[in-house]
Amino acid sequence: MSELRELSRSECETLLRRGVVGRVAIAAPTGPHIVPLNYSVSEGSVVVCTTPYSLLGTYGRDSLLAFEVDHFEHARQRGWSVVVRGRAEPVEDPGELRTLVRVLPRPWAAGRRSLYLRIPLTEVTGRRLGDGWDLEATMPVRRVL
Repeated sequence: MSELRELSRSECETLLRRGVVGRVAIAAPTGPHIVPLNYSVSEGSVVVCTTPYSLLGTYGRDSLLAFEVDHFEHARQRGWSVVVRGRAEPVEDPGELRTLVRVLPRPWAAGRRSLYLRIPLTEVTGRRLGDGWDLEATMPVRRVL
């Protein structure tokens, strides 16, 4: 059995900045939903792009959201997870929007996305299972900083 260890805020932010795809947890009138999407970290926030009328666009603005990025190696029974919780707000400043268009990864799903939401790194927690391995090096896809 591997030992479970809490990650420091610095370790969590490093893993967040290296990632490309994560999941947002959102509460909607029909119940909780998990939405996978591309993201970036910019100026102390996770930033995602969606359509204004999507589930996230409709119910995510000014809502408390949870965002997660993780990686697991089943054969070795080890992995890590980072969770951010914060109140999402739309990005409306034209200058900031121009910058975000350049730093956000291109969405994998087809369609036009024009709503950028910022989830501030208000609460950041992380855990790892297993020692003696480089968390960043084992990410299947990672952003090069």
